[in-house]
Amino acid sequence: METKTRKLYLFGGLLFILGITIGWLISPSAPETTDAEHNHGVEALANQIWTCSMHPQIKLNEPGDCPICGMDLIPMTTGKSSGNTNPLAHEMSPEAVAMANVQTSIVGGMNSDGELRLTGKIQADERQNASVTAKFPGRIEKLNVSFTGEKVRAGQLLATIYSPELVTAQKELLEAAKTRSVFPELYQAAREKLRLWKLSDAQISSIETSGTTKTEFDVLAERSGIVTQRNISVGDYVSTGTVLFSIVDLDKIWVMLDAYESDLPLVAIGNPISFEVAGIPGQTFTAKVTYIDPILNPNTRAASLRAEIANPGGKLLPEMFVNAKIKTNAKGQKSGIAIPRTALLWSGKRSIVYVKVPNSEYPTFEMREITIGSKMGDMYAVEAGLEVGEEIVTNGVFAIDAASQLAGGYSMMNRPVKKTVEVSPAFQSQLTQLTEEYFKVKNSLVNDDASATQKAAASVQSSLSKVDMNLVKGAAHDRWMSIMSEVSKASGMISKETDIEKQRSHFAPLSQAFLDLTETFGLTKDKVYKEFCPMAFDNKGAYWLSESSDIRNPYYGQSMLTCGEVKATYLKGQPVMDLAGTKPVASSGEHNH
Repeated sequence: METKTRKLYLFGGLLFILGITIGWLISPSAPETTDAEHNHGVEALANQIWTCSMHPQIKLNEPGDCPICGMDLIPMTTGKSSGNTNPLAHEMSPEAVAMANVQTSIVGGMNSDGELRLTGKIQADERQNASVTAKFPGRIEKLNVSFTGEKVRAGQLLATIYSPELVTAQKELLEAAKTRSVFPELYQAAREKLRLWKLSDAQISSIETSGTTKTEFDVLAERSGIVTQRNISVGDYVSTGTVLFSIVDLDKIWVMLDAYESDLPLVAIGNPISFEVAGIPGQTFTAKVTYIDPILNPNTRAASLRAEIANPGGKLLPEMFVNAKIKTNAKGQKSGIAIPRTALLWSGKRSIVYVKVPNSEYPTFEMREITIGSKMGDMYAVEAGLEVGEEIVTNGVFAIDAASQLAGGYSMMNRPVKKTVEVSPAFQSQLTQLTEEYFKVKNSLVNDDASATQKAAASVQSSLSKVDMNLVKGAAHDRWMSIMSEVSKASGMISKETDIEKQRSHFAPLSQAFLDLTETFGLTKDKVYKEFCPMAFDNKGAYWLSESSDIRNPYYGQSMLTCGEVKATYLKGQPVMDLAGTKPVASSGEHNH
């Protein structure tokens, strides 16, 4: 028996040792994987460098404050990750955007559909405000509404007041009632005194009938609504006329919008409004303009527009921010654009803003030079360089600019040279008329009409002779003479050709001349586009200038009408930068076939 027991112990021990051995053989891989993942995470954190936008020599491995100036450190960009090739654009990680507290806003103003974009707030209808006041002096004995925001209904008990003066007045009434037949005037005076303290005739008669005085009187809500102010507590002494509660009825509210001076001629009472609020995403509300403030705010240089809207569900709350569109009767006109002071990196009339690039994989912001006008409170009027509906950075613009500079990109302190030269509006107007004739050549080629192309090219030459070269001097004059020579040569060749394919071969240098014209001197048109067909001339590619963003290919006409892409957009008054030697400007759309 003892031998059998010894064998069992020996067999159990062998099994235990075997289990430990097997576990040791199969377990090392797991710790190795965990360690690798841990090391990778540590390495990624170690590779993130934090620096100061004012003192780039500071480079730390963790966020914090600059040891020199105390500013918040920002993540140092190590390179772009989505392949954006626009040299004026700077990409940031979502973490860096959050650290820099970057905030953006949509640029307001009039769009091409006659819609005016305005911002504002929800406010309570002033006509729905009411104050509950003390009708007689006394002490607050009970309080039935103890916090603001509580909903009350008309006739609801709000508080109870003990009034020694009212007790005395009741006693006077009871004494006067005893001598009513002898001194009727005294009796009527005692009743009138209580009536002036807002006691009803029924209450007064009840006191007189009972022959006893009431020590406490109820304060009732005179209308339904929400208590916005509670000015009393239990035990407070109040005087006649003291405001006890403020009540507002939110079943109907006001939408208050700010319209600048240049916007006011475009709006009128009765214009329809559609608006959205951030607190109720995905829902659009409609109303009409009911009032236009006749006095401008001297600080903001804006007047208030008001619309009224029913609010039965109480969704719209006072102080909610509103983004609104107003349908006007001024279709096709433009209104002034104004942006907050915080959006500007100011360097004079020509200032820098950062425009958020839409549909980008990572948060991307393009540096844009704009022309600003007069200051209106905390807003600046924009004369050129921005469009209605674009999204600009309104907070954190300095952090983006500094990050771009640290990454070796363009910034306010390191701007590219401008290709555009300053010329008179009269000269720009003549060039715009000349460009309109060029568009006729382009559109004739789009329609595969060789005869119309010949006539349009002849019109270009005729219009070219009307441009007054004396309106430009010095280097601008020399540049114009060179461009004028190219336009004259190419348009002359097109006007002599009857074969449309040969016309298209001459259209390429004509287009290049007009692109140089546009980039060098600018046009008075609000917007024109630089477009590109990569398949033209045996896949060598060719550019053209267009008045529309819709691709209508003049090199292939109807056979491949939509082949091409928009390469650049030229805005009225916005200078074109000389980006020679940098990465090419990224296209604003995908290539079509």
